[in-house]
Amino acid sequence: MTLQIRVAQLNFVVGDMQGNARKIIDFATRAHAEGARLVLTPELSICGYAAEDLFLRPSFIDACDDALKTVARELAGLKGLHVVVGHPEGGGVRTRSVAVTRRHNRASVLCEGQVVCAYDKRELPNYQVFDERRYFTPGNGVGVFDVDGVRVGLLICEDAWFDEPARLARDAGAQLLAVLNASPFHAGKGPEREQRMRERVADCGLPLIYAHLVGGQDEVIFEGRSFALNAQGQVVARAEGFREAAMTLQVQAAALGVDLSAAPEALVPMASADAELWDALVLGVRDYLGKNGFKGAILGLSGGIDSALVLAIAVDAIGADKIHAVMMPSPYTADISWIDSRDMVKRLNVRYDEISIAPLFDGFKQALSAHFEGLKEDTTEENIQARIRGTLLMALSNKTGAIVLTTGNKSEMATGYCTLYGDMAGGFAVIKDVVKTRVFDLARWRNLNDPYGTGSQPIPERIITRPPSAELRPDQKDQDSLPAYEVLDAIIQRYMENDEGVEALIADGFERDDVEKVTRLIKLNEYKRRQSPVGIRVTHRSFGKDWRYPMTNKFRA
Repeated sequence: MTLQIRVAQLNFVVGDMQGNARKIIDFATRAHAEGARLVLTPELSICGYAAEDLFLRPSFIDACDDALKTVARELAGLKGLHVVVGHPEGGGVRTRSVAVTRRHNRASVLCEGQVVCAYDKRELPNYQVFDERRYFTPGNGVGVFDVDGVRVGLLICEDAWFDEPARLARDAGAQLLAVLNASPFHAGKGPEREQRMRERVADCGLPLIYAHLVGGQDEVIFEGRSFALNAQGQVVARAEGFREAAMTLQVQAAALGVDLSAAPEALVPMASADAELWDALVLGVRDYLGKNGFKGAILGLSGGIDSALVLAIAVDAIGADKIHAVMMPSPYTADISWIDSRDMVKRLNVRYDEISIAPLFDGFKQALSAHFEGLKEDTTEENIQARIRGTLLMALSNKTGAIVLTTGNKSEMATGYCTLYGDMAGGFAVIKDVVKTRVFDLARWRNLNDPYGTGSQPIPERIITRPPSAELRPDQKDQDSLPAYEVLDAIIQRYMENDEGVEALIADGFERDDVEKVTRLIKLNEYKRRQSPVGIRVTHRSFGKDWRYPMTNKFRA
């Protein structure tokens, strides 16, 4: 007898328990009609991942309980169907004045209206973006259940990165591991996951199914790419990344356990690094705007590489008809910036307007002239221009209900090469975690590829090849103030992302002046980053949840 298993790689919304339950019900109903007898949903599928301090609210847990009961009730008539659902379980009890948390990250197996097995996550991650020990108590049990004669052992995400939970499931009779996951994306994470799961298979000798979440949640992306490994550690199926998918698997009894297999077309190849990064950014924009109900997006188009890249991402994410690009030239804006901006919006067919900030800039200078008398022009006047632009964009946002997408990259955010309440003003920072050298890589890749059918070569070549400039003073170039981007980005990646020390970087050949300048700027500009919009996380360490440094501190490396 063959057991058909269906993985529900679905995009859930945090807190939309009714909507999430309906997705599970509809998916499971179709799967059962097509012969599946086991459906696996991702970690915390009932409430979405991560609900953060919503987990601390008893009414939230109650709503999750109600949604779980709804799923069980509506699927009760589907004979023999087992559906594994992720949800929080339990709440807080108070002993005198001390609140004691007994809340679990649980997977429940529903069959014909009943919970036939429950498993609580044992290993609670507390690093990078994870903060599960704040919300959950570790489980101490084993979850093994039977479907058509196949013994399935449950694990939840982090459990599968350790030896003991899988071994305990095997020792309790499991013939197959089913791992529910909500594992945030960062560049290179997909191959790393598959390798770690190969190690788990090799250690316990059981085939493994990795059921993964897809979708954007604030700054975090879940890319899907659910997969399955047979008992030899070979990938027999892999779902498409960054999209909802249904992955179908077959399990048959064998002499030494079970055989796990899938049709050849179920094995989707891994995408290139540029392609997966593009997909992550597109999904991040689409879900942040869509799940939060924004009607569209506005951005300032400067004729430079950063705003051009963000515009191309936004069009791929939500469509040209929902984008408004605004060019706001100053007295220092080069003619080629006008020309290239007009060229790009024509290629992508987005709404485009030009609003000169020159008269507003003159008005600001006039109003401040008595207060600035005898003082030379400096970055103050540069920042006024950026803040005028930010004010105009926010006014358009308020009037239309569209969100302002900011266009600063990680290199700028690290060094403070950005203006508070100016180019940092907005609601969502699309490339906040993308260093400048990768910005160029992505622009070139997008000009050679059209993954969403919105138009080929959207970015004029001159935008990619001209030296970057903020155009806030005559003949300004980014590299007047910063090291070469290849050097700057390497220092940021090693110092900020990998926690390497100053002396180690210098020992590896970086100039001391460059290292000390960049690391000093990273420290000085923490106060700016704390006031910046939320942005998409695509590296293993982004400015945000991954980076928690005090603004006030006197430590010097």
